[in-house]
Amino acid sequence: MTHRMFALGAALLATTAITATSLSAETLRWTRASEALTLDPHSQNEGPTTTLMHQIYDPLIVRNMAGEMEPALATSWEPSEENPNVWVFQIREGVTFHGGETFDASDVVFSLNRAMQETSNFKELLSGVVDVRATGDYTVEIETEGPNPLLPNNLTNIMMMDEGWSVENGAENVQDYAAGEDTFAARNVNGTGAFVLESREADVETVLSQNPEYWGMDMFPMDVTEIIFTPIQNPATRLAAFLGGEVDFVQDVPVQDLERVEAADGIGLGTGPQNRVIFFGMNVGADDLERDDVEGANPLADPRVRQAMDIAINREAIQQVVMRGQSAPAGVISPPPVHGWTEELDAYPAYDVEAAQALMDEAGYSDGFSIQLDCPNDRYVNDESICQATVGMLAQIGISVNLSALPRAQHFPLIANGETDFYMLGWGVPTYDAEYIFNFLYHTRTDERGSWNGTGFSDPAMDEMIVSLSSETDLEARDATIAGLFEMAEEQLIYLPIHNQVLNWGISDAWSTLVDADDQVKFKYFELN
Repeated sequence: MTHRMFALGAALLATTAITATSLSAETLRWTRASEALTLDPHSQNEGPTTTLMHQIYDPLIVRNMAGEMEPALATSWEPSEENPNVWVFQIREGVTFHGGETFDASDVVFSLNRAMQETSNFKELLSGVVDVRATGDYTVEIETEGPNPLLPNNLTNIMMMDEGWSVENGAENVQDYAAGEDTFAARNVNGTGAFVLESREADVETVLSQNPEYWGMDMFPMDVTEIIFTPIQNPATRLAAFLGGEVDFVQDVPVQDLERVEAADGIGLGTGPQNRVIFFGMNVGADDLERDDVEGANPLADPRVRQAMDIAINREAIQQVVMRGQSAPAGVISPPPVHGWTEELDAYPAYDVEAAQALMDEAGYSDGFSIQLDCPNDRYVNDESICQATVGMLAQIGISVNLSALPRAQHFPLIANGETDFYMLGWGVPTYDAEYIFNFLYHTRTDERGSWNGTGFSDPAMDEMIVSLSSETDLEARDATIAGLFEMAEEQLIYLPIHNQVLNWGISDAWSTLVDADDQVKFKYFELN
């Protein structure tokens, strides 16, 4: 087993190279706790789903395993000399979809317009776009409301689809996942990616084979010729499969078993800080909550109650007991690699039950209240255990919490549909800029923004500042706006940050890769030793 550390920029981000012998040298057997929610590439902006999509589809620009942006289906991009509101993209020629169709500029226009639909989880990334047009077979212009220096950063997870295939199969519209819609695109794929879907039984097994016509065949290692993906939710079963040689790559080694993996022969362990923060969201917007025992009032709307909950959570205990040291307690819902994060912002409050009870008394809830906490049980590291620990901590100040832990396929629609009062969420920032946080999580929920703001929070002043971030080219002024937004967010306290996750990847000794801080595995980069 070999460990090497790499620094990425000045963002306190490190990745680990892990080398890892597979029974079949070119077949890589992969497992993780979570399955993709859908095959529609524009439906769910969610880690495991996007990870699977990256094997089958391509974006215009991709982040490699070190987090650096590289050309994918666009070979170059630059602002227009004639119009500062326009980005010009040169599209890669000679690319074909898995079905044999030619990829060109019209597919880019179709895909970006599709990703801007109301049911798309990616629409916030394109919220400032006013027009997407093909000015040649392999040239695309994207016009925004003002100069948008971050637009390329926003495109790294937006996949390109074939327009003809989509129209022919009635897949022009993005699947409405939150409403339980089933569509052709949710079950079928046709990408330009490095791997072709051979078979799939959701939650059981997905088999991908190398695309022999892949445009990047000579640009990437492409040592993996077949991927067999088997999601295993149970940590003990997942570890047993890895230690027993049934799988080659585990994306989430259980924290309680890290020493066993490190001591085992024939496998390696790579660890690094993840670009993801775990937190609780609270419904502060409702006049009366549906799942509490307070009639005619919303206790979470009182900032004193939120402050009490914040200091009643012992983040260091969660770090030490639940996470076995594999987390970093957080005071802000921004991971350290993100532009706008500072150590001062991330200072978390001291655990203080006595002060928390005093705030509850002051707010008129001396006897506490009951509420439901909605938590995923298959998405984040020890997610249900974190929620269980929080239930006990809040009980110390009289808040009786009924824990409802569900698979993320049922959990996330609760947030999207506004059907939860108190919930866990994890947030990665693939653009590495704070705008992504505010656009999705703080902006008033509209058709274009705020799709993951399940709190009911709305502040017109914040909304205006958030929108300005996409077109502000004065970096000093932009940074001041971000700092102001974080100050306002800290005052409102609609989210309770818990910690930043740590990644632990396990891999057999036949393979080498970097641990990607975004937890975005791209198997075309994997190399045989």
